[in-house]
Amino acid sequence: MRYFVELSYNGKAYHGWQIQPNAITVQEVVEKALSTLLGVPISIMGAGRTDAGVHATQLFAHFDTDIVFNTPKLIYKLNSFLPTDIAIRDIFKVKADVHARFHALSRAYVYRVAIEKNVFNVDHCFYVKHALDVDKMNAAAKILFEYKDFQCFSKTHTDVKTYNCDIMQAEWLVKNGELHFVIKANRFLRNMVRAIVGTMINIGLGKVEVESLHTIIASKNRSEAGFSVPAHGLYLTDIEYPKDIKL
Repeated sequence: MRYFVELSYNGKAYHGWQIQPNAITVQEVVEKALSTLLGVPISIMGAGRTDAGVHATQLFAHFDTDIVFNTPKLIYKLNSFLPTDIAIRDIFKVKADVHARFHALSRAYVYRVAIEKNVFNVDHCFYVKHALDVDKMNAAAKILFEYKDFQCFSKTHTDVKTYNCDIMQAEWLVKNGELHFVIKANRFLRNMVRAIVGTMINIGLGKVEVESLHTIIASKNRSEAGFSVPAHGLYLTDIEYPKDIKL
């Protein structure tokens, strides 16, 4: 049987989602917990990979097993077994050919920018002490819908076949002393959201004109875009799948 597991995690202690040598990752910790509790080696495939320090309020991964288990009990045991910064929210059966990564229709991220000094969110937001022009930042966000190729925001030397992404949502919202950049697309490039946010912060600070974003995107050159904001303010918040994947 193929199962989807829905989880959330605070990424501060982890070197991202994907297993890699000589670094602790979320995937490794979850795989070990599942393997221990089910008594057989379990391999999981995530819907995507988050970078070191990035958080997820919702991420899906799939795994295959013939072991019969009681789902509520397994969820309870996993949450007892896992560290406090990883939480299992649900486990459910899906069709055998459903893939957590390839069948995802969209992914959404939120980047949190603190515009007021707050000692309680220093590990969860990027604090910008200078005033930001939110209207200009939202005007820049609208420009993203005019383009498909976002190579200028991609990490260099990354192995991808295309830099094209379909942006479905991009806007800045003011919430309780914070600015939240919400962005949704069918796919994202490595470091893309953090580079977009850094570029828009420069626009909000008046360092870059709104219309300059056209030139930046057309350049396809990472050095033309803005700085990459810190990972601790970024959250993967939602992954959408076709409605008929469940058994």
